[in-house]
Amino acid sequence: MRLPAFNEEVARRYLEGAIPTSGLPEYLGIRVVLVEPGRLQARMPVDPKLITRIGNMHGGVLAALCDHVLGSVCYPHMEQGWWAATVEFKLNLLAPVSSGTVTAEASIIAMTRSTAVVRIEVTNDGRPCCAAQGTVLIRPPRLGG
Repeated sequence: MRLPAFNEEVARRYLEGAIPTSGLPEYLGIRVVLVEPGRLQARMPVDPKLITRIGNMHGGVLAALCDHVLGSVCYPHMEQGWWAATVEFKLNLLAPVSSGTVTAEASIIAMTRSTAVVRIEVTNDGRPCCAAQGTVLIRPPRLGG
């Protein structure tokens, strides 16, 4: 599969934390740890505050992690100022998560100038716990901001 050009500077800025996170990804402590053409890996600590009464992390937290990396993996391949908006994704929860660290690896499986399809595999300290796939719409810069 052929991807649009890869911007090494954007990848470097992700890894150095120079691209600030905000909102839910910041609250969850999601950190990008690897960026390569068509591939991005991010880690998130399992915070005890996110554990339900039955002892597992809420599945919505894994969904938020998947949603974040779904778009993030595309940015090094997009034109400056363009943005990715998730239009759909599906996930399978494979195993409960109750402690440690979760790692999401996103891989672009198809990308055009206007859309991308991404597959995500999530592990909890090396054990598969979630699989997802989604689509983002790639949009031009917004006028005035």
